[in-house]
Amino acid sequence: MTIFVSIVAFLIIIILAVLVHETGHFITAKLSGVKVEEFGVGMPPRIWGFTKGETIYSINWIPLGGFCRMAGEVDPSVPRSLASKSIKTRLLVLSAGSLFMLLFPLFLLPVSYMTPISRPAEDAGVLIESIAPGSPAEAVGLEVDDVILKVDGQVVHTLDDLKQAIEPKRGSEVTLLLSRDGTEIEQTIIPRIEEETPEGEGAMGIQMGPIMEVKAYPPWQAIPKGLSEYGGIFTGLGTAFGQLFRGEVNLNDALTGPIGIGHLTSVFVERGTEQMIRFTVVIFVLMGIFNLLPIPGLDGGHLLFIAIEGARRGKRISPKKEGFIHLVGFVMLLGLVAAVSYNDILRLIQGRGFGP
Repeated sequence: MTIFVSIVAFLIIIILAVLVHETGHFITAKLSGVKVEEFGVGMPPRIWGFTKGETIYSINWIPLGGFCRMAGEVDPSVPRSLASKSIKTRLLVLSAGSLFMLLFPLFLLPVSYMTPISRPAEDAGVLIESIAPGSPAEAVGLEVDDVILKVDGQVVHTLDDLKQAIEPKRGSEVTLLLSRDGTEIEQTIIPRIEEETPEGEGAMGIQMGPIMEVKAYPPWQAIPKGLSEYGGIFTGLGTAFGQLFRGEVNLNDALTGPIGIGHLTSVFVERGTEQMIRFTVVIFVLMGIFNLLPIPGLDGGHLLFIAIEGARRGKRISPKKEGFIHLVGFVMLLGLVAAVSYNDILRLIQGRGFGP
């Protein structure tokens, strides 16, 4: 059942991402007077479709993609073509897909806070989910389902609060205020120093988790919380990219394809609805940014050619040459997806994992 739910969740994320992206192209193209020949979910061959006005709306067999096919994307001689429009219009239409993907979380996150779903309770402490054999926690008698409320009098609200309170006190005695079956008790413990901590265990030897509750927020609280969450996601991604560029993270481990994303989806499905929403937002942001990269075959590649045209004061690269370059770029992208997917399979076989 979990595998089935994970597959469904993965397909929903991909289809939603495609719909949001292609809707950005579709709306701006229609408003700009560009003829949209087909709006498709999935990649051909076609399963089903219908025509409304001048546009075919289709559902296709391959679920990992979608498209908004506009007339004359690189050929200005085609009537009502994209290529016949001004530079500003083409820049808007081609960047709109990624912009919609980057803006959509500004709607999704506030709505998620207004929805009654299971989420970490505020000011409730940290739950002990498991205790490692031979650990300091076991030695002093901590128990599963104990809730850590304070560390040396410092209130603990989140997992990060607990880690920050314990980290500077490794090797020293600390006093924990616990809640056990509704009764508050104190317990002293000496967290292990880093050199004495077994791999995969923390300083105290406990697996921690938040206290969960079903809760929804009113709009005046949900909107700022959602916006703050979005800012935090961007900050986290910025930190991750910085580590990648500084060589602190292996590029081979950072790149993940459809197989890796599918595996991560199964991980976040088990973590609950709230975490799945956060994962979806990260996917949207990464896909939106990636599609703007100046690589032939992507929207960013088309934007690059428009920028070159502007720099040459309106002198275009021939449609035939541009189309060929985009075709080569698309083939190379397929090769990259194949290579990354192969690496994903190796990571699964070797048990190296895909992140959190």
